Amino acid sequence: MRRTVFSKDHEAFRGMLRDFIAKEVVPHYPDWERDGRVPRELYRRLGDLGVLGIQVPEEYGGGGVTDFRYEAVLREEIARAGVTFGAHAVHTCLVLPYLLEFGSEEQKRRWLPGFMSGEMMTAIAMTEPGTGSDLAAIRTTARLTEDGTHYVLNGAKTFITGGAQADLVLVVARTSPYDPEDRRAGLSILCVDASSPGYAVGRKLEKIGLRSQDTAELSFTDVLVPAGNLLGTEGEGFAYLTHNLAVERLGAALGGCATAAAAVDFATEYVRERTVFGQPVAAFQNTKFVLAECAAEVEAARAMADRALELHASGGLTAADAAKVKLFCTETAGRVIDKCLQLHGGYGYMLEYPVARLYADTRVTRIYAGTSEVLKTIIAKDLGL
Repeated sequence: MRRTVFSKDHEAFRGMLRDFIAKEVVPHYPDWERDGRVPRELYRRLGDLGVLGIQVPEEYGGGGVTDFRYEAVLREEIARAGVTFGAHAVHTCLVLPYLLEFGSEEQKRRWLPGFMSGEMMTAIAMTEPGTGSDLAAIRTTARLTEDGTHYVLNGAKTFITGGAQADLVLVVARTSPYDPEDRRAGLSILCVDASSPGYAVGRKLEKIGLRSQDTAELSFTDVLVPAGNLLGTEGEGFAYLTHNLAVERLGAALGGCATAAAAVDFATEYVRERTVFGQPVAAFQNTKFVLAECAAEVEAARAMADRALELHASGGLTAADAAKVKLFCTETAGRVIDKCLQLHGGYGYMLEYPVARLYADTRVTRIYAGTSEVLKTIIAKDLGL
């Protein structure tokens, strides 16, 4: 189906990204996966291209573009090449909205230049061992000193994407005692300099997928955080954490569509070239039917995601809408990529083939930004159930 969601400007951006990925990412990507991280130079190059500053207002030197369709284009192009940009999405799609929405003028002017250039990479630390999706159970604490100049931060975080390379980390901590009557109260967000004494990067976690994206454990032992690094208002952290969930889920949905579409392309190319029993795999009816099913599913997911993009642009994307599109697109991606890998036979299980990486990389999309089970609960509640 012909898509109408993108303009000539979006397609020009696509062309620039495609050339960049082909020349500066694809040739080096196997090394990055072995290293468990992308080089810092990649982020600096993305900064040079203006990719990191697209959404930053012009008054701070950014592009001033709030159009999320550019993010959709980016996700489509990295999926098309079977690569990732490391922790780029956390930096631009998770952390940036917090800085723009809740950061003070002084904080924005202090951090955004480095943010856009790639000289200062960021991460957000919410999840703790044993808490998972239950953010109200956070135990990391931040106590204000008697003179009110610093917070003393203690605790631990896990599954922190980009945590091993981050220079500034938004840490969710409890700044007032736990109240069982109001479990969400008392949480705040502190912007912590990774070079602070007592700040430590623990294990770099080994994942089944997204292997070029570093994921780490963090710990804080009496870390002194300037009071001026408090993001927004003390005690409002839980409310802040929910404000960007719809966009975060939209991003995951876009990624799901992109990886599913890429898998169909990879499988189509493979079955045309691979010969079995004297004929191309593409000649078998089963192959044709499987790819036909996958193509139809991708079109359905893409139509839903494109509609969600339009709703987001007009300010009409609800929490239930975001839950539906994320649930449908990521579950679809899981089914489609599995079928496409099967068409590759044994080669589909080899990491030298992009479909194998897509298979491993995509599995987590049904977990992060709200598990499929959590999303179903949100949708059911919207139905009045």
